Amino acid sequence: MTDEQTVPLDLLDRSTIRRRARNVGIVALVIGSALGGIVGLFAGPTGFFATAAIVAAPLLLLAYSESRKTYWLDGSRVAARAFGTRVVDLARADKLDVLITDVRGARTVGLLAAGPPKGKALNVALAMYAGAGGKELGVYSLRRLADALASTGDTRALVLSELLVAQLRSEARGDSAAERPLYRLATMAQPGRMAQKIRSEDVARFVAAMD
Repeated sequence: MTDEQTVPLDLLDRSTIRRRARNVGIVALVIGSALGGIVGLFAGPTGFFATAAIVAAPLLLLAYSESRKTYWLDGSRVAARAFGTRVVDLARADKLDVLITDVRGARTVGLLAAGPPKGKALNVALAMYAGAGGKELGVYSLRRLADALASTGDTRALVLSELLVAQLRSEARGDSAAERPLYRLATMAQPGRMAQKIRSEDVARFVAAMD
């Protein structure tokens, strides 16, 4: 595939991603230093540095990974890159689900895909909502992703394609965020759960009810 055929699927811009990653890094250092200080009272400097490193290192690694993460669509393949690259071919996917995550009052609607060529899984964020507003994947990216799903001929993919098309039509009409399909789908998730999948049959009923 050429660069012209590659479609970015990043919900957030790079500056926002880097800022969030930096905040995670700062929190990691603060928590690591605080716990290290407590242990250091009893175990001395060695205990301080060992505890700080054990606590902070995984979070710092996560922050660095998030700062590098990017998603794109290449034909029927969706890909994510951080340290390495994960690729899932939508035309051969074993799993195609809607995943709703709820973190600090912000609900993110994602496309969870898993399968060939290497049996990997990845979650592409389609929209993020907090209160009555939020951020959604760009029109061009949504359109191309809908086309890629529709071209597979898979029933699950066709339902998801129709969902994205309905989202695009809603945006074209000028509907508010709360009136758009992805927002309404996000409200279907049960409160108090960090992440949950919306069953394929529930998504199909939701899409059918929009007609």
